[in-house]
Amino acid sequence: MLLARVAMDASKPAEIPVTPDKPATLTLGSGELSPAVEKHLVGLEEGARATFEIPAGEAFGERNPDMQQWVARKLLAQMGDPDEQYATGDVVQFPTPDGTGSYAGAVIESNDTAVRFDFNHPLAGQPVTFEVKLIGVL
Repeated sequence: MLLARVAMDASKPAEIPVTPDKPATLTLGSGELSPAVEKHLVGLEEGARATFEIPAGEAFGERNPDMQQWVARKLLAQMGDPDEQYATGDVVQFPTPDGTGSYAGAVIESNDTAVRFDFNHPLAGQPVTFEVKLIGVL
């Protein structure tokens, strides 16, 4: 079990804040975390605290311009509320093709017929600082 704080810069507020009452449980090597993050966790003892910097692109990948896609308003209306208004910065959840999960896209622009979403991870292409406390090993 792990408590973690993730920020683009140690001096800025956390992008993913610590939730002390709900530590994360994860399995190393399962793909839940990038190899760049996992390599810093391997070997930590229970109770250990660590802070590490990961260079831009290594933790959440590089920004990929192909991950910015236009989605027709007609399709958006079929998938959700037909009266939904989309503003720049809104984050919208989309179902996976098999319907078993979801993924998010952030609105980056729109017009009368479509909305353009950025499906990159919000921290893609950014250097990040991780602060962790390893609570226990299961």
